[in-house]
Amino acid sequence: MQRKIDGTFFEFLHHNTAEGKYWNGALNTFTADDWKLKIKEIFDLGMEYIVLMATALYDKCYFKSSVFPFADIPCSDPIEAILSAADEYGINVFLGNGFYGDWRKANRNIKDQQVISRSFKAMEELSALYGHHKSFYGWYFPDETCIILHFSKDFVKYVNLCSARCRELTPEKKMLIAPFGTNLALTNKAYVKNLMELDVDFIAYQDEVGVKKTPVGRTEKIFERLRKAHDKAGRAELWADIELFTFEGAVYNSALLPADFSRIKRQLENVAPYCDKILCYQYPGIMNPADSPVFAGHENSVILHNEYKKYLEEIK
Repeated sequence: MQRKIDGTFFEFLHHNTAEGKYWNGALNTFTADDWKLKIKEIFDLGMEYIVLMATALYDKCYFKSSVFPFADIPCSDPIEAILSAADEYGINVFLGNGFYGDWRKANRNIKDQQVISRSFKAMEELSALYGHHKSFYGWYFPDETCIILHFSKDFVKYVNLCSARCRELTPEKKMLIAPFGTNLALTNKAYVKNLMELDVDFIAYQDEVGVKKTPVGRTEKIFERLRKAHDKAGRAELWADIELFTFEGAVYNSALLPADFSRIKRQLENVAPYCDKILCYQYPGIMNPADSPVFAGHENSVILHNEYKKYLEEIK
């Protein structure tokens, strides 16, 4: 089954510096106009959703906040830049409510009252600053923990706490999570009950092909089982988060590179029959038009961009 990519994760800086070797330097120089051009590139590939991973990183915010100092970047308001461009192009944006603690310590963050309080304060400020944008579609909770057979009680409690606060601040906004450990999910009655307990609108499961946890050939069966579980639970749309990358060297400790499109095409085909939407990780750094004035990424990102664009033309 042929399907396009519906949306992408997005970042102002890649949190893992080793992985972001080929694009962090470029992103650090972007102006508001540069960010708007990057949003147009995403629109030009027919994507309708952007998930901003982090509104804060390394104790710096990407907006004027009382929580952390502003990031040392040339763009004075990058969130405003991407939302105003998304308004123009009709793209729906999820704003991340992290990272208000160390991104490497999600299991601690979801239980740390200080971290949660900082994120809640930030959400209040984000709502006040950007709530008027029609493109501000929802919230994303990036402090993900691993699915080990099912979602942990601590994670369910954390997500529901965040959702409740978000719904108080912005009742019309949607909630998204994108968990890992997809290959470990045991989709039995207990898992269905787990899904029913989670107060989210969309769950975009990582296919974990890029991080080499799941061979491409296994993803279809995994998402088929997830589809059955979601149908039984009757809540939370089933989305996929397919990984467009491979590693230059060791997993998690080397630069991300664009994967061969032949692999990505299989990833799309495997999840397409079972998912309501397909997100990717990620356009920034992994795809670039050859003539992009805001090029950020490895030179092979041009190859992937061109091959995906050709695929889009074929499936139309």
